[in-house]
Amino acid sequence: MGAVGRDGDDVLERLPDAFWRTPYVGARFPGSPAVRDRPGLAEGANCQLFAYEVLRHFGRAPRPWRSSDLWADTLLTRRVPVGEPLDLVLFNATRDPYGAHVGVVVGEGRVLHLCAEAGRPAVWGRAEFAARERYRTLIGFKRMAPDAAARG
Repeated sequence: MGAVGRDGDDVLERLPDAFWRTPYVGARFPGSPAVRDRPGLAEGANCQLFAYEVLRHFGRAPRPWRSSDLWADTLLTRRVPVGEPLDLVLFNATRDPYGAHVGVVVGEGRVLHLCAEAGRPAVWGRAEFAARERYRTLIGFKRMAPDAAARG
């Protein structure tokens, strides 16, 4: 898919239209029977599945982690102090990564994500997350290791 610029606009421009039509379906999370039986985004997704499919579109290979497993991982991802396009970002009501909301950094403080409130993919700034109790805490950013596909 090629390199992604630091401003992230090309991330949004290079996503196929089908990504933008993905409905939020909480039961469609990585590893669920619903996803195993019907992979992909056509039947909907939760935040993690959506974020991981965005990364896959750009040649990354995340494992089907729950939020807390993603945050704990050190083999295929690393924590970074500042998010860049295609880094994952976790938000929650507290610093606890269990059940955290996962999105994809698209640049300039913007995050592409899928949540029940919006119902479809949306791009929010940090202030929009902070204004909502369930997303008020930025847990942090995770970057896929350059050779994660080979190790995954």
